[in-house]
Amino acid sequence: VQLQASGGGLVQAGGSLRLSCTASGRTSSTYSMAWFRQAPGKEREFVAAISRSSTTTYYANSVKGRFTVSRDNAKNMVYLQMNTLKPEDTAVYYCAAGPSIVSVTRNGDYWGQGTLVTVSS
Repeated sequence: VQLQASGGGLVQAGGSLRLSCTASGRTSSTYSMAWFRQAPGKEREFVAAISRSSTTTYYANSVKGRFTVSRDNAKNMVYLQMNTLKPEDTAVYYCAAGPSIVSVTRNGDYWGQGTLVTVSS
C-alpha cells in the first residue's frame, strides 16, 4: 500500500487543521492506521491510531481531547482532525499502516511522506 499525507500548513496557536492520508494499492481497510510526528531535533513519536473498522482508537496523552483520528474505508482515506493547536504540535506528520492497532502504535509497516504542520504562537 502507498500512503500520502496532506493538509499541513501554518496555523496560529488555538487554530485547527485536518490532515488527510490517501492510501492506494491494497485497500487501506486491510490495515490499522496511525499518525506519527517528528519535531525538529526530536525523535518520531506516536500521535494517534485507529483500527480497521474504526471501533478502536488510541491517542498520545499530549493530544488526547484535542485530536481526533477517523477513517473512510470506502475512500481509502484516514484523517487527523487537530484542534486547539499549540506551538509544541509543530512537526512533520506521517501516516502509517500496520497489521494491527497494537503494532501500528509502535511502528508501521508502510509509511507515507510527511506533511509539515507549523503552529505559531
